Amino acid sequence: MTRKWNYIPLTARQQQTAAELRPHCGDSSAIAELLLRRGVHTPEEAERFFAPAIADLHDPFLMQDMDKAVERLNKAMGAKERIMVYGDYDVDGVTAVTLVYKYLQNYYSNIEYYIPTRYEEGYGISTKSIDYAADAGVKLVIVLDCGIKAIEEIAYAKSKGIDFIICDHHMPDEELPPAVAILNPKMPGSTYPCKHLSGCGVGFKFMQGFAMSNGLSNHNELESLLDLVAVSIAADIVPIVGENRVMAYHGLRRLNSNPNLGLRSIIRICKLTNKDITISDVIFKIGPRINASGRMQSGIEAVDLLVTRDLHDAYEKGMNIDQYNKDRKELDKRITDEANALIERNVNVVEGKRSIVICNRDWHKGIIGIVASRLTELYYKPAVVLTLSDGIATGSARSVQGFDIYAAVNEARHLLENFGGHTYAVGLTLKEENVPEFAKLFEEYVAAHILPSQLEPHLEIDAEITFSEITPEFIASLRKFNPHGPGNQKPVFMTRGVFDFGTSKLVGKTMEHIKLELEDNSTSRVINAIAFNMAQYFEHIHAHKPIDICYTLEPTKHPGRGESVQLLIRDIRLSKPL
Repeated sequence: MTRKWNYIPLTARQQQTAAELRPHCGDSSAIAELLLRRGVHTPEEAERFFAPAIADLHDPFLMQDMDKAVERLNKAMGAKERIMVYGDYDVDGVTAVTLVYKYLQNYYSNIEYYIPTRYEEGYGISTKSIDYAADAGVKLVIVLDCGIKAIEEIAYAKSKGIDFIICDHHMPDEELPPAVAILNPKMPGSTYPCKHLSGCGVGFKFMQGFAMSNGLSNHNELESLLDLVAVSIAADIVPIVGENRVMAYHGLRRLNSNPNLGLRSIIRICKLTNKDITISDVIFKIGPRINASGRMQSGIEAVDLLVTRDLHDAYEKGMNIDQYNKDRKELDKRITDEANALIERNVNVVEGKRSIVICNRDWHKGIIGIVASRLTELYYKPAVVLTLSDGIATGSARSVQGFDIYAAVNEARHLLENFGGHTYAVGLTLKEENVPEFAKLFEEYVAAHILPSQLEPHLEIDAEITFSEITPEFIASLRKFNPHGPGNQKPVFMTRGVFDFGTSKLVGKTMEHIKLELEDNSTSRVINAIAFNMAQYFEHIHAHKPIDICYTLEPTKHPGRGESVQLLIRDIRLSKPL
């Protein structure tokens, strides 16, 4: 599928602002342009962007209901009530439960944690968990990364004398659960400055408020848990801007220096020890292993790993979770292949439609979200993947860039038993007989609201540069843009009129990739590059004909030779004559 290159040159006013920023970013016009595209306009903002400080975190009491939540928690601890910390079985929920449990355990012992099973209890708060809490004498449940729609369940808990504090970040409905307090930056009327906290991030703010209310001055106890927040931010793909950037920045530093023992075992298993761990490493290596526990067995095993204080125990538990991840990969590949085969056999599933809705009785409930993501990437359409059990369809929906899939699912909410999620990811359940009507309404909404540009892959280009601008100082400045993620993606550059130095070659098992040595007319320097799955351009490049390239800059280390830079080519097009 051909990608569209989006590059909008700076306006005259933006160029003036960039000129004012240049002295504060290595006198580089490209670095100044990158800052502007990330909403940084003044030298003071640039300083905060390049060096995020813990002091820049918001006052937790700016969040609606924070005073009520802290007061109820203090009351429970004062009365020695049993407290349960409850969370979802994904990475965000598991890290949130771990953070709150570990922090409160420093000051209180009458506390336990609970993660529902995906297959017996399903998403959110289950009746089974409330009955368990009542039998165990629990009087207060702190629920994390879910609960905002659990109206009946929390009313049931209340009838049993159990109070709830909800820490969630999913979209609320008009009717809210009868909880003592609801901490959610997306609440109607909320003025909290950071609207897109992860569930673990909300838990961190709650603990920050608890610490402030009790005059707990050992900030390191709380800040040492930011590695968990960084993992949740990366895995839940929330915007890494504002407060999230501060927490991700310091959390990654912790992950690289002195991580949680459980995370340390996963880092070791992933062969990331003594490497500079990035957000990408969390997304593709650390996060999937934590997630695999809840997908394949039980999320509580991941919490057990993350709360352990024994290094040997952490490594054993980490190896178990690594095996779950291997099993998950095999299942993921099989179901994705089956989904693609189903679509190929039934071309009407995608032809002439703006969305994909597919269903199979035999698909594993824990994998369908991954499969929906794969289909979205392959066909570049919003996708819903459903599996059936006992007359109920359980599904996951994933979206393309810029399209609100939550709104699309919400349009058919009268057909649903339950649903919840974000702009780009939604979980849902409905009766089997309602699936055809849901697919019809979902497609109608998508067709009416999605823009043609959202149905084609595109590359957002940050700056146009020449090879002469790629200096050691430039690379050093780029490192300051970490951590990368939504709202602050790794910068994508464009260079026009690039030539092969004469040494480029095809590589890979089927010669599908190109290993390049490139030059342009701005310098005599030759720059290494790699272009994956772009062998179709090799003859043109090898004939020394000019090309335009989009790429990111990837530092590479060579034993004994120090660090150099390689271009990771994102796309190639043939240069047009001037």
